[in-house]
Amino acid sequence: MLSGTPQSDHFAVKHDTGRYFCFSVSDGNKDQRIDTFLSSHVPELTRSRVQDLIKSGLVRVNDRLPKTSYRLKVGDEISLRVPPPRNSPIEPENVDFTLIHEDASLIVLNKPAGLVIHPAPGHPMGTLVHGLLYHCKDLSGVGGILRPGIVHRLDKDTSGLMVVAKNDRAHASLSNQFKSRIVKKRYCAIVYGILREKAGKIDLPISRHPKRRKEMSVLSHKGKSSTTFWEKIEEFRSGFSLLSVTPKTGRTHQIRVHLSHAGHPIVGDKVYGQRIRLWKKSSILGKDLLNQVERQMLHAETLGFNHPDTGDYMEFTSSMPRDMAGFLDVLRKRDLENKID
Repeated sequence: MLSGTPQSDHFAVKHDTGRYFCFSVSDGNKDQRIDTFLSSHVPELTRSRVQDLIKSGLVRVNDRLPKTSYRLKVGDEISLRVPPPRNSPIEPENVDFTLIHEDASLIVLNKPAGLVIHPAPGHPMGTLVHGLLYHCKDLSGVGGILRPGIVHRLDKDTSGLMVVAKNDRAHASLSNQFKSRIVKKRYCAIVYGILREKAGKIDLPISRHPKRRKEMSVLSHKGKSSTTFWEKIEEFRSGFSLLSVTPKTGRTHQIRVHLSHAGHPIVGDKVYGQRIRLWKKSSILGKDLLNQVERQMLHAETLGFNHPDTGDYMEFTSSMPRDMAGFLDVLRKRDLENKID
């Protein structure tokens, strides 16, 4: 296959050992980083994937191994080999999740609370990745052999919608959409306390906690910019609120960290749930209700993105799971009883 662009001449060849690309750099791409250049000229490759290929010695400039930060010069000859996907070492398992939508390029699913996304210390089996490999026989290697198809993630005890890529082109497109912050994400959360305002914005950087390295925090000025919008949907006299939450960025534990810092941690959050002991002593609720909460009351209810193949906007909605809906039913009932009294 031969093709070219005004900025660079290039060709690609497919072989059993992978796909080979060659580029000749002209004025239009002078001083551009090589990882940016290659990810834009090979659309199915993300920038991070290109960086991995460079570090693996699969990219050469003028027959030399470049650094990922190398800036192009006019006349540079670039060669790139993209190896064929390797089979995942993970054994497929029949793992429970609800399929919402599937086509040739992607899967949209509803992840139940308690399901870990990919294998990690303490969770070698029974993850979402195991279930995806069982359901989708040709997923191996897409996006990496240990996290095939995974474009974004939800915490273990957060339920709700996820999209999974079934090929490299879809993976690159969806990854870029998340990175560009054009994916629509909306969550529902039950939090401690009653917020005074009807809606608000939390704009605080997030980074690793300076002492508790498994946690995230807003304590460091070196954190990455993070923005979360929230709207109060319902409040309860017993001291809880139901929120609709929209994170504009996608930092680790972002919603949980931001709401906790604002003084309204998510009910059931064992890591960021401030003052849980105080709330367990509530004379209105007592321990009977809170002791039934087995995970953080956070659910990814809406997910919208542009389809990688057609560009058409797609939006999916997941109803609130039983445990959260049941918790709210009890709060409403107790509010009604207290009102009558």
